[in-house]
Amino acid sequence: MSEYRIHLLVCGGTGCLSQSSHAVAESLIHEIKQQGLSDIAQVVSTGCFGLCEHGPVVKIIPDNTYYTHVKAEDAVEIVEEHVVKGRKVQRLLFKDPKTDKIITEPGELEAYKKQIRIALRNCGVVNPENIDEYIVRRGYEALGKVLAEMDPHQTIDIIKKSGLRGRGGGGFSTGLKWELTAINEADRKYVVCNADEGDPGAFMDRSILEGDPHSVIEAMAICGYCTGAGEGLVYIRAEYPLAIERLKTAIKQARNYGLLGKNIFGSDFSFDIDLRYGAGAFVCGEETALIHSMEGKRGEPTMKPPFPSVAGYLGKPTTVNNVETFANVPPIILNGHEWFSSIGTEKSKGTKVFALAGKVNNVGLIEVPMGITLREVIFEIGGGIKGGKKFKAVQTGGPSGGCLTEKHLDIPIDYDNLIAAGSMMGSGGMIVMDEDDCMVDMAKFFLEFTVDESCGKCAPCRIGNKRLFELLEKITKGNGVPEDIDRLVNLGNVIKDTSLCGLGQSSPNPVISMIRNFPDEYKAHVTDKKCPSGVCKALMVYEIIPENCVGCTACARACPVGAITGERKEVHTIDTSLCIKCGACMDRCKFNAVIVK
Repeated sequence: MSEYRIHLLVCGGTGCLSQSSHAVAESLIHEIKQQGLSDIAQVVSTGCFGLCEHGPVVKIIPDNTYYTHVKAEDAVEIVEEHVVKGRKVQRLLFKDPKTDKIITEPGELEAYKKQIRIALRNCGVVNPENIDEYIVRRGYEALGKVLAEMDPHQTIDIIKKSGLRGRGGGGFSTGLKWELTAINEADRKYVVCNADEGDPGAFMDRSILEGDPHSVIEAMAICGYCTGAGEGLVYIRAEYPLAIERLKTAIKQARNYGLLGKNIFGSDFSFDIDLRYGAGAFVCGEETALIHSMEGKRGEPTMKPPFPSVAGYLGKPTTVNNVETFANVPPIILNGHEWFSSIGTEKSKGTKVFALAGKVNNVGLIEVPMGITLREVIFEIGGGIKGGKKFKAVQTGGPSGGCLTEKHLDIPIDYDNLIAAGSMMGSGGMIVMDEDDCMVDMAKFFLEFTVDESCGKCAPCRIGNKRLFELLEKITKGNGVPEDIDRLVNLGNVIKDTSLCGLGQSSPNPVISMIRNFPDEYKAHVTDKKCPSGVCKALMVYEIIPENCVGCTACARACPVGAITGERKEVHTIDTSLCIKCGACMDRCKFNAVIVK
């Protein structure tokens, strides 16, 4: 890379690729060739920059200029102006969503100011399909260090002292988990990478595998050395074709370089990795269900103990960590446990990757130190709420997490604080809601996902969540009674106490937390038969305000069922018994005469 004066990094993550970033890269390569600049300028397809809302994104180094919403036809101007003349293309620069200010200097980018990228250290920086670029950034140095200088016990001790906890949601000590596998004697042991990311709105693990697959491969090999395992398995959902392809490429390259396979770095340690594909079952994110799926069995959880560290894949001791957990391991080995444990809070060390989604300006992938507040994440890194709307709530921890409100904005984000507030860290999904979202409808949305994804093995989850969903559906259709709110809470607590696995035990969290934080909204649905946010169609009543109606007939012509009557230049009326509440009349009216009550 050193022979090039300018590097044009084009985001090659799934989000930007879906917006034709590959065509942007091809156009830039073509234009650089046309201009005769191939000796000084290089185009590199990377992983995710994290600025998903503003893609396709092109970053030019060494001056670290970010261009957003780039199209293939912009390539000519970028090359002629920036590469040839050294002048920034103003119209393509990042625009602050809150102030509309053009960001000319990278240091002014609020989205990055409070981030610390450890797990994402190479995403958006290297070409994930080129092992040499990973090696240049100290890739596989950690593996070489532990094989040459450290024994398994010393290595595990560093991971334990670092305070690294599982980033898949459980938050269990990573070093302790490795130690539990290491102390169990067996003829074969396994390392499993859980890449079965299924939370709605979550794309942390996928982005790491797409942007930096070698970091996970290296960490799995280090884990194998520490635990005595000779084989690694990545359980990845088949819906991640780009991550799978880049992971396959990385594994092949590592084998060719002697970094996987027999006698790695000339040592006695041998380790290789294979892939196993998931069919998209959310419950297979739970480690025992995942193991059963890999064995060709039905993906259902089992009671623990025994834990996988004792009897896991094929009954052998198995270490299961998720993608993000593994991505933290090589820098901990290289920089020391003191470095990692100096970041974060007392009980939650390091950083956490979040997929920031929903009604926020800077939707994307972020990595922040543990202990940062929700306010900083949503209003500084996230750029605030879209359209200047009012913040209402944020759902952390995916469909099994809880709803947090304005009163929670200043709590430090870590494992313990989120649980105390009625939510959870989960794998890192974070969905922001604004004043237009209905909390009853949102609870129903998350619960519907859980009902569909339940494996059905235990009755509390299989039947209880279905009954919860039916109660919510009853309320949103205007048929709820006051007692239904108590029934939701009581049934939710029973499901939490009696379900077999973590999916069932946490599935009522959205319902219970939303009732606790928005009791008046639930009461309005039940008692007043109204949806304050105007989302639940069955509770909507469309009405025409006589003093605003000019009799233009636009609403009547737009109504698909003929529910609106009235002569031209006369006040119109809506027959509520015929109205299907499609909203076409309100959309067509130019005089604000149609309202929803």
